[in-house]
Amino acid sequence: MLKGVPNIISPELLKILDEMGHADEIVIADGNFPAASIAQRLIRCDGHNVPELLKAILQVCPLDQYDDKNVMLMEVVPGDPTKPTIWQEYKTIVQDSGEQFTELAFIERFAFYERAKKAYAVIATSEAALYANIILKKGVIKS
Repeated sequence: MLKGVPNIISPELLKILDEMGHADEIVIADGNFPAASIAQRLIRCDGHNVPELLKAILQVCPLDQYDDKNVMLMEVVPGDPTKPTIWQEYKTIVQDSGEQFTELAFIERFAFYERAKKAYAVIATSEAALYANIILKKGVIKS
């Protein structure tokens, strides 16, 4: 056990977060996301939802303060009537984390998939909300 690390962060996830460098990206994927076929490194967090993981990750991992697009979401496909209410929860979690944050950035669905393929890792969750995928860009810890 380590002091100060949220219990939801597994040893595997902690290792991945530590290995990531400045500007590396990590995807926290909902249950419908094709995580296994896209990920360079796949971390299974079955039974967990995105908001609880997002909150825990932001306790140990800084966001890129040099990029105003350090939190990115998959935008709703045109014509889809879905109105993702989870996005407001994400915004609140990021704002409450104390990390430098301007606004949520949106990426078209297939562009999101392509970006996810280049991400350092993908976390597969059991999140049931639609369009609940999120990309975080890691920052630096200033001394």
